[in-house]
Amino acid sequence: MPRSRKKPGQAPRKKRGKIASRRRGAELEDAILIAAYDVLLEHGYPGFTYEAVAERAGTSRPVLYRRWPERRELLLATLRKLYSSPAIAIPDTGDLRRDALELLRKADLGRARMLTLISVKLMDYFSETGTSFRELRAALHPPDRIGPCEQLVARAVARGELRDEPRSSRVLNLALDLYRHEVFMTLRPVPERVIVEIVDELWLPLLGVRSRASADGGAGRKGAPARGAERARRP
Repeated sequence: MPRSRKKPGQAPRKKRGKIASRRRGAELEDAILIAAYDVLLEHGYPGFTYEAVAERAGTSRPVLYRRWPERRELLLATLRKLYSSPAIAIPDTGDLRRDALELLRKADLGRARMLTLISVKLMDYFSETGTSFRELRAALHPPDRIGPCEQLVARAVARGELRDEPRSSRVLNLALDLYRHEVFMTLRPVPERVIVEIVDELWLPLLGVRSRASADGGAGRKGAPARGAERARRP
């Protein structure tokens, strides 16, 4: 039987998987992880299957299995990619309070969606594996990683703004921990007033810095605390 010939000007027929097979290395891996995130966002962990991710990425299950033999490995790779891009720049304004406020504002813009996703979409994962969000975070970050709040405190100590004394990891990271808790509880971006409260009323006092309100933090009306204190002193 004679082989059919392509008519002049007719585009060649595309074979299934042809385009996907042209991708290699980092390009293919990025496409898979982006597709995996989309699947997780739309269907949660129960729908986070090799079949669904492969179909969304336009590739095959064996391609995924070769890179991530277990579904947990594919999930962690997906979350690591999301955690690392875009990275939150650590502020360095020369003032601990301004640094902390700016850090939480940037975290609110860049990470609220990620935290909401984890708190809602991965409940079945935590139930299936018997793990917690704390353990997941530990798996996503290298063990020697210095947290953003720890970096801010180290800079403040180097500047002489804070005393150089032992501080527990819980105290050092409290600002971001409270921020994450707020996102988990509300599933919304954290309001500016709450960010200021976390920094001024909780974190800085624990570090030994006297709480203060300033215009750049947006902490209400100037002079309000002073008027309240004056009324309290009146007979």
